[in-house]
Amino acid sequence: MVASCLGAFFISSHSVVAEQVGNVDVDWLGNDIIIEAFSDPQVDGVTCHVAYFERGLIDRLQNGNWFEDPSNSSIACRQTGPISVGDINRSDEGESVFSERRSIVWKSLNVKRILDEDNQTLIYIAHAREVQNGSAKMSISTVPLFQN
Repeated sequence: MVASCLGAFFISSHSVVAEQVGNVDVDWLGNDIIIEAFSDPQVDGVTCHVAYFERGLIDRLQNGNWFEDPSNSSIACRQTGPISVGDINRSDEGESVFSERRSIVWKSLNVKRILDEDNQTLIYIAHAREVQNGSAKMSISTVPLFQN
């Protein structure tokens, strides 16, 4: 709810907007699992799907925490066309590909891309980023770069 209103943004000068492709109702309180798709802006042929929990209005009223959603997320990235790797960061820190706020100020869902050159694989990791008390909740997906 709040996160969807705040929108998605790419950490660099490119703009990536995720498209909502699914909305799964999980209870009668209006809580949902949202599924969004976005293409990697620097690697043609790769699409990632991120799923995250979004609290409903009744849940927000009951718990009093209006402006924050849980850190839990899941990611799956796949080849959806011919892969062409552009000028990407090749360090072990990788680079941010996608970020979406999960609270008004303090928390965001981030997706980073890391290139494993030895194994010819792109690694995508989704994790929560917080000002303090970082979360250990994460999800990982890989896309092979080798061709048959």
